[in-house]
Amino acid sequence: MTSQTLREARKYEDMVEKTIQKKERPNFHLCARVGWLNDPNGFSYYKGKYHMFYQYYPYESKWGPMHWGHAVSGDFLHWEYLPAALAPDEFYDKDGCFSGSAAALPDGRHLLMYTGVLKERQKNGEFREVQTQCLAVGDGIDYEKYEQNPVLDEKDLPDEGSRFDFRDPKIWQKKDGSYACVIGNRQTGGSGQILLYTSPDGFRWNYKKVLAANNDRYGRMWECPDFFELDGKWVLLASPQDMLPQGLEYHNGNGTLCLIGDYDEETETFMELHNQSVDYGIDFYAPQTVLTPDGRRVMIGWMQNWDTCSLRLPEEPWMGQMSLPRELAIKDGKLYQTPVRELEKFRYSKVEYNSVSFSNILRLDGIHGRCVDMELVVRPEEGQKLYQKFAVRFAQDENYHTSLSFRPRESILKIDRKFSGSRRAIIHQRRSFVEGADTKLKLRIILDRFSVEVFVDDGRQVLSATMYTDQTADGISFFVDGTAVIDVVKYDLCE
Repeated sequence: MTSQTLREARKYEDMVEKTIQKKERPNFHLCARVGWLNDPNGFSYYKGKYHMFYQYYPYESKWGPMHWGHAVSGDFLHWEYLPAALAPDEFYDKDGCFSGSAAALPDGRHLLMYTGVLKERQKNGEFREVQTQCLAVGDGIDYEKYEQNPVLDEKDLPDEGSRFDFRDPKIWQKKDGSYACVIGNRQTGGSGQILLYTSPDGFRWNYKKVLAANNDRYGRMWECPDFFELDGKWVLLASPQDMLPQGLEYHNGNGTLCLIGDYDEETETFMELHNQSVDYGIDFYAPQTVLTPDGRRVMIGWMQNWDTCSLRLPEEPWMGQMSLPRELAIKDGKLYQTPVRELEKFRYSKVEYNSVSFSNILRLDGIHGRCVDMELVVRPEEGQKLYQKFAVRFAQDENYHTSLSFRPRESILKIDRKFSGSRRAIIHQRRSFVEGADTKLKLRIILDRFSVEVFVDDGRQVLSATMYTDQTADGISFFVDGTAVIDVVKYDLCE
């Protein structure tokens, strides 16, 4: 039975959505139906569609009491909004339905697992959020909360596990038909950890062990975990808060962490072998993955940064969008990401240039736009000294541009949006080390109205950033200090 709180949210989003024009939204990135969007939730394949739920506050374009928004897609790129799925309307979640995940049940129902939040007054008079894990079951549109919620609470925590930082369950079905989930937690001493739970049926849950412990290595609390097998290894994704940079890794204070290792399913032991950032740009957090029917592991993240939320003015009709869906692979022990292959079906108006030698500034006929898939290869010109700097500028007119620049002697790639039209002194730059690019730098740049995602060397690294530059600024130009040779293939991306 739908609560009054959920009915009001559905009525409001349905009414306000009509006031937002299609051109005011991204072309092929999912954004908030109305109001505020953050973490992806419940990313799953159910009844022939990809379902994406998301942290949602429909009533304002800023964070508020969390609901679950809902959209579906057949191709990851064209999204249809469905009515809000969850609202904070029970005693155990009245202060928010926080992040979670979804799985299909053997009887054909769709199971959602999420974190319920209840503010509790402490002895010193302060309020703190008690977090528990809850379930809802539905048919892909309407969901009913489980009568025995919460299914996991403080009694299901290990010693020193905080009940105030216990959130974001990611559920999956094991090969034997039973279920497991990982949940972010923090020890009372302050360091994050990922907890493992198992269930025979998705409803009765038992604590197993600490799957991975931070031990004060990467930030503090670890949010939004995901855990899956990929190319013979196991990958643990998490979003640590309050990270310190390590060289050119982990420059976002609230960032993304990828741990790659081996997993013994008998003893449920994860052995870390490699760590890296998931995204080296400005805006990416809380990624979640799905296994497609054809066996691909596809990831989507919130394309925003908690420290840059003021980039978009609160009077705008929506705030928050998801990243481009990315296919994941392990190569040479590292995580690679490439744009989901469905994107290639929407390319048109190909423009190609090969072996163009240039110095200073280069503009090429037909190379412009704000919904663009562009591949670049930059290399030194034979017989010439190595160039000092290369840059590509986009979303450009005489007032604005966002840029990517590369200094081959340092092997440093930088994204910079300080001239994108922002009136806020927030994070505008990020740098990344790119191996071996002094001889050839290969980039794939995806633009979609309000964002850019840069895939380096066939997905070895990705840099993401949002930008709200006026849509009339659609120029693209190239710059080199010295002499370089460039190959360019550019497509427009249709709706």
